[in-house]
Amino acid sequence: MINEQNTLTLAFIGGGNMASALSAGLIGKRCAADEVLVIDPNESVRQKWHQQGARAAAQIDEQLAQQRIWFFAVKPQQMKAVVRQCQPFIQPNTLIISVAAGIAADDIARWLGQEGQPHQRVIRCMPNTPALIGCGATGLMALDAVDANDKRIAEMVFKTVGEFVWVKDDQAIDAVTALSGSGPAYVFLFLEALIRGGIEQGLSAEQARKLALATVSGATELAALSPLPLEQLRANVTSEGGTTAAALHVFNQQHFTTIIQHAMQAAKDRAAELANEFS
Repeated sequence: MINEQNTLTLAFIGGGNMASALSAGLIGKRCAADEVLVIDPNESVRQKWHQQGARAAAQIDEQLAQQRIWFFAVKPQQMKAVVRQCQPFIQPNTLIISVAAGIAADDIARWLGQEGQPHQRVIRCMPNTPALIGCGATGLMALDAVDANDKRIAEMVFKTVGEFVWVKDDQAIDAVTALSGSGPAYVFLFLEALIRGGIEQGLSAEQARKLALATVSGATELAALSPLPLEQLRANVTSEGGTTAAALHVFNQQHFTTIIQHAMQAAKDRAAELANEFS
């Protein structure tokens, strides 16, 4: 079972925004600040962690071996080299949680292996940027050797930054990347378009922004709280021959749903390409 204090000795390899978001819900609640090790070459990043009471280092060294859970929060193109630098310090009970897009769990396990035996305690995750304010959406997948207790640890971590779901494999994580991982950018683009449209129709920039943000957040909250399906909620706004029907007709003419699906497929395909490029 999880020991809420002593078990959670954490190492963040890469100390940027996502590492900060994940640690915010853990330090002081599930672990002490001095049980957290951050490895990042950027001095200003390390200084921020020092100010929180965490240990911070510029390079990977033997102190990594003392940390039970390793979070890899580096860019995909850096992942292989960084993982291999960490490999000499892996322990049998080390739990690996990777945030890198497109890098397969089996590849991480192989890079961390010793004497031809992969290190199988690997979980991949795909959070998104709203995790920075505790409103994230994260997909998780685990190799078969990851036990229930390690999965509970991952759940405990990602529960601190929002919602999570478990999926079955790397391909499903790529689908998560296409939906929720990249999804905030789609929403921001839609918001930009709403605001620009409001300005073009005579609203001030401040008015258009306020109304657009409230509309998207309100509609999302209504969808989350209502027992009605999305199709019914949409129909409830749409009177035959009315203003909403006229707008939706334009969306349908321009194949709005198909555009979204094609965009998501492009994101999923790119995640698969990253796996091939950097495996």
